[in-house]
Amino acid sequence: MAPRSYRAIFFDLDGTLLPMELDEFLGSYFEAIARFVATHGLDAASFSAGLKAGIGAMAAHDDGRTNFDAFWESFFTHADRDAARWEELLAGFYEHDFGAIGEGFEPNPAAARAIETLASKGYPLVLATMPMFPRRAVEWRLTWAGVDPSRFERITSFENSTSVKPKLAYYAENVAACGLAGEDVLMVGNNTVEDLAIQGLGADAFLVTDHLLDPTDGFDLDAVQHGTMEEFAAWVETLPACADPAHGIDPDVIETARAAALTNGREA
Repeated sequence: MAPRSYRAIFFDLDGTLLPMELDEFLGSYFEAIARFVATHGLDAASFSAGLKAGIGAMAAHDDGRTNFDAFWESFFTHADRDAARWEELLAGFYEHDFGAIGEGFEPNPAAARAIETLASKGYPLVLATMPMFPRRAVEWRLTWAGVDPSRFERITSFENSTSVKPKLAYYAENVAACGLAGEDVLMVGNNTVEDLAIQGLGADAFLVTDHLLDPTDGFDLDAVQHGTMEEFAAWVETLPACADPAHGIDPDVIETARAAALTNGREA
C-alpha cells in the first residue's frame, strides 16, 4: 500500500522519542520538585496537594480554558497563594533543577535520525505530547531524547493547550493549528489509546513498539503501521519529500478546537 501524502507529522514524546520509563521519570520528578519546594521553606504537604489537584484539573476540565489556567486555579485551592511568587519560583525549577533529572540518560539515536530525515524532506513537525508540563520542561525532555526542539513548529504544553490526550479536542486543536484536516497528518506514538485517538479525525498512525503501551490489553497491531523506532527511522527514509507542507503553523493557543472536533462528527 502506497503511503499517504502527509502534510505534517505529529510525534508523541514519552515512550516514543524519549525511551524513558514513565513511572521512573515521574518518581524522580515528584521527588525533585518536593525537594526544591522544601529548600525554599514552603509547606510540602499543601504544595503536594495543590500539585495533584492541578494535574487532576488539567485532565478533567473541558471548558475551553488553557491547561495552565486550570492547573493554577486548582493548585491554589490547597496552596497558599501568598506564600511565594509561585509562577516565578516554579519557572526557576523547570529552568534549572528539572534538567538534572535526565542527566546520564541514554537516548535512542534512531529518534533523532528520524526527526532529521523528516525535516530534511520538508515535513512540518508537531510535538503532540501530553500537555501537562510547562514548555521549558518539554524542551528539556526533548534534549534528553537527543532531539533538537527547534525542529518542531508546534510543541504542546500546558500554556498553549486546552485539552489533554486522549480527548479528540486535544488533537482537533493541533490539527487546526496546522490549518489541516485530520487525513493530512501522520501521528507517531506508542500508546494504543492516547496516541491513536487522533484516528477519530481521519489521521494515519505509526505505532512505535519499543515501549508499547496498550491500555486495552488486546489491540491488534496489524490494524496500524508499527515497528521499533529503528524501523520507523528506516521507514521514513523511504518517504518522498513533502509535496504540500502545512504553512503558518500556530505555536500558541487555538480557539477552534471544539468546533474542529464537532466538524468531524465527534465531541471530545
